[in-house]
Amino acid sequence: MKRLDLSLPELLFVIATRAALAAGVGLLLSDRLRGNKRRKIGLTLIALGALTTLPAAIFVRQGFRREERERQAA
Repeated sequence: MKRLDLSLPELLFVIATRAALAAGVGLLLSDRLRGNKRRKIGLTLIALGALTTLPAAIFVRQGFRREERERQAA
């Protein structure tokens, strides 16, 4: 089983990234707000989620590497 070693701020960043992307998609698919406003907010959240995906992926990759190095050192 693989382990992932992330600090709390890194974990929260990854969660927030995914949440922003999901909220944006949800807004685009819903009818809760007026069309133009909903579209702008939804696209903004999707863009934010997409732009922060790369740093989040880097955190996760580094977390796997940290765990690997600790396992090899032991």
